[in-house]
Parts: sequence; structure tokens; C-alpha cells
Amino acid sequence: MTDPPESPSARRRTVLRSLAVGGSVATGGCIRRLRASAGWQSASPVSLGIKTLPADADPYALRVARAVADWYRGAGIDATVTPMATEELYRQVLLDNDFDLFVARTPERFRDPDELYALLHSRFAAEPGWQNPFGYTNLDVDDLLAEQRSARVSIRRETLETVQREIARTQPFSVVAFPDEIRAARADRYVGWHRVDFGSAPEYLSLEAAPSAGSDRTVTTDGSDDDRLRIVVTDRRLTENLNPLAVEFRRDGSLVDLVYDPLGYETAAGSVQPWLADSWEFTDDGPRPRARVSLRPGLTWHDGEPLTAADVAFTYRLLADVTLGRRSGDRESDRTVTTDSDAPIPAPRFRGRNSLVADARPVDERTVTIQFADCSPRVGVRALTVPVFPEHVWADRTDPSGVGGLAFDSATEALVTNNVPPVGSGPFAFERNVPGERLVLERFDDHFLADLDPDGALASLASRPPFERIVLDVVGSGETAVSVVANDEADVTGTPVGAETIPRIGRASDLDLFVDRSLAAYVVGYNTRRPPLTNPRFRHALARLVDQETVVTDVFDGYARPAVSPLDGTAWVPEDLQWDQGNPVTPFLGSGGTVDTGAARAAFRDVGYEYDDGTLVERN
Repeated sequence: MTDPPESPSARRRTVLRSLAVGGSVATGGCIRRLRASAGWQSASPVSLGIKTLPADADPYALRVARAVADWYRGAGIDATVTPMATEELYRQVLLDNDFDLFVARTPERFRDPDELYALLHSRFAAEPGWQNPFGYTNLDVDDLLAEQRSARVSIRRETLETVQREIARTQPFSVVAFPDEIRAARADRYVGWHRVDFGSAPEYLSLEAAPSAGSDRTVTTDGSDDDRLRIVVTDRRLTENLNPLAVEFRRDGSLVDLVYDPLGYETAAGSVQPWLADSWEFTDDGPRPRARVSLRPGLTWHDGEPLTAADVAFTYRLLADVTLGRRSGDRESDRTVTTDSDAPIPAPRFRGRNSLVADARPVDERTVTIQFADCSPRVGVRALTVPVFPEHVWADRTDPSGVGGLAFDSATEALVTNNVPPVGSGPFAFERNVPGERLVLERFDDHFLADLDPDGALASLASRPPFERIVLDVVGSGETAVSVVANDEADVTGTPVGAETIPRIGRASDLDLFVDRSLAAYVVGYNTRRPPLTNPRFRHALARLVDQETVVTDVFDGYARPAVSPLDGTAWVPEDLQWDQGNPVTPFLGSGGTVDTGAARAAFRDVGYEYDDGTLVERN
């Protein structure tokens, strides 16, 4: 007769009995196999992938990511690093949310703390772009971020200090360091480099022709004087895509800002001065202020069409919904459009600033009224710094984009077009490009800057730029960029170069070295949608595996500053979050760049994890 099948519990008892009676001694690997055969709850090793940029796209990101991965492995975490092209990294991280962790620089320079609203508010967690790419959800932080928008100055400061403490505790991302931005420039053709805020493209307009440059001017092949500002960069994206809304191709401070004008220009000090606007006046209607904005007279687009208040109102509608409310059945189209939702599709870029605007309406050709959401005028004015788009060009880019005849509901032509050639109103217009190699912009002589009051608020920029063209060339590395400038083939390195280039710059008698403090940090970003990164205590423990002082020394060669808050470098950081001989919130679990294995294991056990043969595991 066949014996009845043994029950699972009986099998477990049999295995355990044999271990006890036989006096077997098992290693860690054997234990795992025996646990599996005995039906014990299985354990999965914790594995984390870190995505970042390659060395030719960023001088530091890959080295930071590798250092972080080494520290993770020192704590028993299986960590891998995957470098990828810039647009692919941003596509996977910012558009598809396909990542565990990433190492990159934040695109925004946090001059105003309201930048945190878009970066962390949960209303943006499901949207693409740099607004909340972490999927961070914290209702307390949401309330505080909303409150600071309309609070009085003293209350706003207290509120933002609480926000920063909560961010430091829950770690949706970990600040690594704020790098110094290193550039090389020549002073034999243009002077005034010391006045330039390189993170703001319009600042290039403050340059002046060097006194001796006229005698050294060469003649180009077309017979014209060589009145060019020559910029060399390591990022080829600007030569391929000139769409201000393209998330994976844009970051702040690019030359696109010279093609498109905003209503207001944000200065290096953080104030907003009228730009396309001649003036504006805020009416404080309680928590929802209103602004009446007057445009400068005689504004035109690069194609000769007039720029009016209707274009301004159109811009805010476009940023709020790149379909402009157009759905199947709304109007005739040459293709069939199907959608699953009538919800608007906001532009991923400028989301935080445009969320300050509830409505914008033209009054006449030169006047527009802007109704704001709940905010104070001092915060609402940030909405005036978005680029203004020509309605006669962009109104036809609101249909869903399609590939192979298939339409996609989440993107329109406005988001996917490379926008070459662009039509803007800025001081420089598109002339030509060679994708991946070169971009040439030509001076727009009908720009309003030429007629500004030389004693006005924009006095440093209120003149005709001393160069007729801006020529941007792409090279493969920061060291090559410095060599190109040293060889008089370019005037300035437009993108920051690594600290390893400083000796080369210092040895070149024709080069000036510029080292500026940055307000954009390198961060380790966590995808809080994915376990175990959903657990803030786990993320907090991970943050303690990053030795920021070692990174500053070994990766940045000392040309960076460690920090706790993303607002470091501004006046908004509370004293208890200031860096003082170490990180006061997530001190490194070790010393001298070496992880203390015992301390790391204790920290992760406190979070609820276990170790199996030196490997961090979680129970399934």
C-alpha cells in the first residue's frame, strides 16, 4: 500500500529532526537551501540599481555613483551602476520613472525656496519631468509647501525650516554636494567675464569687446567680420533640440533662454526685473492676487509677427494643458484621435511656476491680466519668468503625437517636436545647426534691449551685444573644451568642466579661471514608488552610507561643499541643518571613506532588515 503524502509541516519537522540528530553543520549558503527545502519564509537579497551619466557627459556624476555603490556594497547591499546618455537617463528617470536610484545634478538653482513645491509636492508625483521625479508623498510636506506660498515672510521662514527638517528626516533624495562651477575664458576678444552669471544665458549680453580686439579681427569665408562669441560645450543636446518644453533636452541656463524671452528676468540675486514686460502692478485680493502686466511697445517675433498680450495669455494656457483642451470631436483633424481621459496634459517643464497661475487674459494688445492661485505677490512673480511662446506657431502643435500612425494620449507635438528652426523673440535668433556638432545664433537687431534706458534696472544688458553671432561647438570632454579655448578656437567653456582641468587652465597665460559657487546640487534620488525605497527609514539608512566629505575630497578635489538641505547657499537654511564638522542628520556610518560594517548592519536591522551571510535581505 502506498504511504499517504507527507504534509508540508511534517516535511519541515523531518528536515529539522535530521539536522538535530545528525549534528549537521551548515554554511550560510547551505542554510539558505535548507530553509527553502524546509518551507521557511524565503529571504530576498536587497538589490539596487543606480543610473547616472557617463564621464563624457558629466565630470562627476559617474564617480559619485560608483563611490555610493561601493559604500552600499560595504553594507551588504547588491548595488550596480549603469551610465547612460543624458537624454536617455532623463527619459527613463523623469518621463518613465524607470529607476531605483539616480545620481545627477538638480536642474534648478534654488534661488527661491518655492522651487521645492514642484520638486516634492505629491500633486506632481504621477507627472513626468523634474517635478517630484521621486514619487514622494508626504501630506504634511504638501500642506507646508502650500502654506509657504501665501504666508507672511516670518511665517514663511518657519514653515520652510520645518519642510527642510522633514525632507532631511525622510530623504526623498540625499544631497551629496554642491560643486563649484569651473570655467575657462579668454579676455583678448571680450571682457567682463567676471560679471557673468554663467548659469543665466542672458548674462552673456553684459560682455564688452576687448579694447584690442578690433585690430585682431579676422574675416570669415563669407567676407564678414568675425564678430562671434565662440562657446564650447560638452553637451550636444542644444544642437539637436531647441524645444523649451523638452524635459530630456533642457536644463536651466541654456542658450535657448537667448531665443525665448520671459515677461520677467530673474537676476543672480534672485529678484525679478521686467523684461518683455514694461511694468506690472499687483493687486492684493486676499490669498489670490492679480497682476496687470504691460508689455513694451513694438515687440516682434523673429519672423516679423507682432508679439502681443494674446501670446502671453496663450503661453499660460499652453503650459497648463499642451492640448489646449482639444480632444476627439473637438475639431476636424486629418487623423483619428482616441483618448481615455479628458484630463489636461500640463507641460512637464515650468510646472511649478505655472501652477501659480489660475488664469491669464489679454485686455488689449499690450496688456494682460494674470489671476494667481493662492500665493503672495513675492512668490507669484516667479510665474512671470517662464518663456513666452508665439501662438501662431505653437497653436498647431496641440494634437497628440504619433509614431507609425498610433496616437499617444500623454504627449502632444508641443512636447516632442525638436522645434528647429525655433521662432522666439529673444535677443538672438536661430541661424543654423549641425546636430551633434554646432549651433549658430544670430543677433536679433529689432530686440528691445537696444532701446533701453542705459541707466535703468537692466543697464548692464541695455546695449547692443558686441557680437553678431553666437557659435556653440560640441567636444567630447571638459579637458578637450579647455584645450579648444587655450588654442583660441573658442572664447569660453560654456558648460562647467571638472576640477582636473584647473592645472591646465592655470598654466595657460591666455586663460582666466572662473570658479563660482553653485546652487544646483548633486543628489542621490530615490524612487519612493518601489520597495524597499518606499520606506523612509530605509532611505534614511541609505543616506548614512554616503561619506560626503570623502566625495568632496576624492571626486571633486575639494571644489565642492557638502550640505544637508537643497537650499544650502541661500538664507533659508535653519541653523540645525547647517553643515558643521559633519552631517547633523545622516552622519556617515563609518570614517575616512570606509563603512563601519557593524554600525551599518545595526542601522538596517533597526529598520527591520536582516543579514544572511553578510548580505542584506528582506523577508518575502
